[in-house]
Amino acid sequence: MNGSIAGLFASPNGGVPKPQVQQLQITADGCIGDFQRDKKHHGGTQRAVCLFSEEVIAALQEEGHPIFPGSVGENILLREVDWKKIKVGSQLFFEQLVLEVTSDAPPCKTIGDSFIDGKFTSISAKIKPNWTRWYAKVISEGQVNVDENVSIN
Repeated sequence: MNGSIAGLFASPNGGVPKPQVQQLQITADGCIGDFQRDKKHHGGTQRAVCLFSEEVIAALQEEGHPIFPGSVGENILLREVDWKKIKVGSQLFFEQLVLEVTSDAPPCKTIGDSFIDGKFTSISAKIKPNWTRWYAKVISEGQVNVDENVSIN
């Protein structure tokens, strides 16, 4: 399965929405220049990177949600990836970087503004497993750039 990077996002002060950046340097500890205020639920080696789908955002927008790229805290927004096939253990291979999916990224009230009536559970793995964000750990550190290709297995 192949796709590409639709957007990259990092927030030096934490919170959402995360501003778009053209490239990200990613280490085992996470994305350089991206800060998480709530370290109990975000960040760390097992949640170093948050992944999301451009197509899921488009589907949510079609339902009327005011979601947009970066608004739900993702670091890497992917396009043309069959999101239904992503699962714990999936590996993502970029030009320099290799990631492995470790868990879904449970939504919380801080992203409520991206959803009609604050219904952030619209991307909960328990409710809509094919629309969830994913956390990943870093297998091989490196830099990623917007429009870079990714292969997944």
